[in-house]
Amino acid sequence: MGIAGNAATANELGTSILRAYDEMDLPARIYILGIVFPSLLVFIGTIAGGVLFDGFVLVRLLLPALGLLIFVAAIGYPRLAVDQRRIEMENRFHLFVIHMTILSTTNIDRMEVLRRLAAEEEYGDLAAEIQRVVDLVDVWHLSLGDACRRRATDVPSESVEDLLERMAYTLGAGQSLDEFLFQEQDVLIEKYSTVYRQSLGNLDVLKDLYLSLIISMTFALVFAIVLPLLTGNDPTITASIVIVMFIFVQIGFFFIIKAVVPDDPVWYLEDGYRTTTKKRLLGSTVAGVGLTALVITWLILAFYDLAPSPTPISSNTLPLLLYMPIATLPLLIPGSVFWYEERRVVDRDRMFPNFIRALGTSESAKQSTTTEVLSTLRTKDFGPLSDNVDDLYRRLNMRLSTEKSWRYFTGDTHSFLIQKFSEMYLVGRDMGGGPKRLGELISQNMNEIVNLREERRQETTTLVGVVYGITAASAFAFFIGLELAVMLSSFDINTDGEVIGGTLIHTEQYNVPILRFLIVLVLIFNAFISSLVLRVADGGHFGNSYVHFTALLWIGAVTGTITERLVDLIITVDI
Repeated sequence: MGIAGNAATANELGTSILRAYDEMDLPARIYILGIVFPSLLVFIGTIAGGVLFDGFVLVRLLLPALGLLIFVAAIGYPRLAVDQRRIEMENRFHLFVIHMTILSTTNIDRMEVLRRLAAEEEYGDLAAEIQRVVDLVDVWHLSLGDACRRRATDVPSESVEDLLERMAYTLGAGQSLDEFLFQEQDVLIEKYSTVYRQSLGNLDVLKDLYLSLIISMTFALVFAIVLPLLTGNDPTITASIVIVMFIFVQIGFFFIIKAVVPDDPVWYLEDGYRTTTKKRLLGSTVAGVGLTALVITWLILAFYDLAPSPTPISSNTLPLLLYMPIATLPLLIPGSVFWYEERRVVDRDRMFPNFIRALGTSESAKQSTTTEVLSTLRTKDFGPLSDNVDDLYRRLNMRLSTEKSWRYFTGDTHSFLIQKFSEMYLVGRDMGGGPKRLGELISQNMNEIVNLREERRQETTTLVGVVYGITAASAFAFFIGLELAVMLSSFDINTDGEVIGGTLIHTEQYNVPILRFLIVLVLIFNAFISSLVLRVADGGHFGNSYVHFTALLWIGAVTGTITERLVDLIITVDI
């Protein structure tokens, strides 16, 4: 039964890959000749390299594995592209359905609802699918139900497929679009939450996988440094090959994380005018990066005695490893500013559901304009959102256009969710939608998204601990391996009074400064990629990665320095 199940799974996977080749924009024949065939040649070349390369056994085994990975990736890429389309659809599906629901409550017919959604480029493949439905109705004169049913069989996302099939059934039965969508709200919210939490569960699995891979690559690098003592290989070459593989593993993990986690951005920075926050972010970034560049330049010149310094760097008054994180300390300036501003954006997101629900309810109860309602709401405490509400009232009261006033409001909050839901509320009100109904709908959905973000933030906090811990462990392993090799290479081994160190231990091929430099490169690259991984995982701005980058460099440098001192102390005590 197990063998039959595995065979069925393999057959299903093969069928899905072949189907993906047919769905590509690029013809399958060109893709096979231009991508798959060259990757096969690369795989054959790595096999030949592994056989002919006279070096560390683990490296000879890893070379064909790398070639196989490239070949398999080339074969499976079309399937991954289909999965990417599915993920993109599901990431925007919730906002898409809310937008559709809001438009359906207005005074426009259902085909106009779909045409407006198809014109929203930010929905990507979802908008393209709706455009195909519209074309089937307008050009081929199918009924809306038949058009939805036909497109449901070709979409890669189960959520979109299910929505189109149920729309085809209910609309064909005579139910209105707004009634159908409002009845489906609880189901859609629950489905979105399930998919979101599944992605967070995948992130938890990937965290364990990342830990295992980094530990494996760490041991491989330590062996590549130490084993040449016995084999006589050049440790610089073996270490360089393992480092390249280490880099490939981390880059691959970064893209996997980016593909798996929900695409739920926190920031909205695409507005056309420069706010005070934007100026602060830009100024801090220029200051931090500029100061870092100046410090690095000064340290390089001071090391070669080309620039004045309090104490000569070459005299080793301070461990050389610590100069690396010291040079990046100015990056904490933009990192701190981005962190502070992002906290304010998150706090605004928490308060916006209360604000929009109160606004919709008050407009409906008082039957008055938004300006009159805001004159009362501006006195309420909405936390960090209060100043933005007050500014919105002032602009509307000055008879600035409603559209511009709300655009400035969303631009000042810098929140992606506030921008999207404010736009939906404004469009719904302009087209005759009921404010109370709109406010409750937006508030309910945004509250759910905010709660899911809190769960995501908790998962990311765990990932931060894992990344910081494995960085310290890797740095310790790297430097303990290097110091062990240096220590052994400085000894002569005597058997029956005869020195035979040249036959049992090969030390002549060790270039210690180069090996130290390679390890420092690994620490820098690890800090860079890991900081980006953490930003992708929590959906925040990449400017926050400055803090993680600097902290990870400090962890690696301090761990390496302590390791070197401990080994020196042990050698001194033994002597």
